[in-house]
Amino acid sequence: MEKIRAAVIGGAGYTGGEAIRLLLNHPQAKLAYVHSNSNAGNRLYDVHADLLGDTELKFTDRLSMDVDVLFLCVGHHAASKFLEEHPVPAGVRIIDLSQDFRLRERNATGTHTFVYGLPELNRQAIESAQAIANPGCFATCLQLGLLPLAAAGLLKTDVHITATTGSTGAGQSLSATTHFSWRADNLSVYKAFEHQHLREIGQSVRQLEPDFPGEIHFVPYRGDFTRGIIASVYTDFEGDLEEAKNLYRDYYREAAFTHVSDKPVNLKQAVNTNKCLLSLEKHGNKLLVVSVIDNLLKGASGQAVQNMNLMFGLDEKAGLRLKAAAF
Repeated sequence: MEKIRAAVIGGAGYTGGEAIRLLLNHPQAKLAYVHSNSNAGNRLYDVHADLLGDTELKFTDRLSMDVDVLFLCVGHHAASKFLEEHPVPAGVRIIDLSQDFRLRERNATGTHTFVYGLPELNRQAIESAQAIANPGCFATCLQLGLLPLAAAGLLKTDVHITATTGSTGAGQSLSATTHFSWRADNLSVYKAFEHQHLREIGQSVRQLEPDFPGEIHFVPYRGDFTRGIIASVYTDFEGDLEEAKNLYRDYYREAAFTHVSDKPVNLKQAVNTNKCLLSLEKHGNKLLVVSVIDNLLKGASGQAVQNMNLMFGLDEKAGLRLKAAAF
């Protein structure tokens, strides 16, 4: 089998850098080129210093559609503009890591309809898709904590969530809240109850449980670390803990990267992997689900490569057997 020719559009940022690293080491993919208007002519390792010794490939400002798949690692609203300005042939698959096409009411261009790329929810549709809207990082982490309950029709009341993300979740552009002197030894709440990923989460929950009657209340935190998301999700649950664990294990029994742990989970188990790890506790009538992921891998570029594997009929884990940071 010939290797899949992949291109990364917008390769200078965090998600672009992670996509480059994964594709360079993917056994069945070839990185054809990396597009960046601002870095054209520079070697990839001039921007992503850890790639020194791995490749001599340079950024280019020239576009070619002579590839099998495009990874759009551009900013929000820039993906839709890119596709308007650069028509993509029908035979070239698209994986968009922005938020432009995640919601059903705006999941299409003139030539492409985007499938929401959460494999644990839409695996069959992803396998036959021509275009994927890769989920957001918070959305991935939180949905994987809720989907088994929604699939069983057991979300009967409000859902309450707090989650903390690393600084890479804010992107590479500097701002007051990503500056080291501000972020170090600090925690802060932002976009409480109105984070943009709530619409994705609600959409997926109601895909499985159309009559979900409650609200999803979400308080995000900025964390004093670079990578990862840890979320605590709780809601009413009438069964006991063992019933909940069986429900979750059954739902994820075919999932390549989502696993239920008998012990409490922590960020270091998931960082630098494409895994989502879940642990469950029962407190009175509440079920607590703790969910951890790496926001740049399972929450972005790793899941994008997972979707590529599914689209091209590859082993779902190809190029994604990664070691956790652990310590």
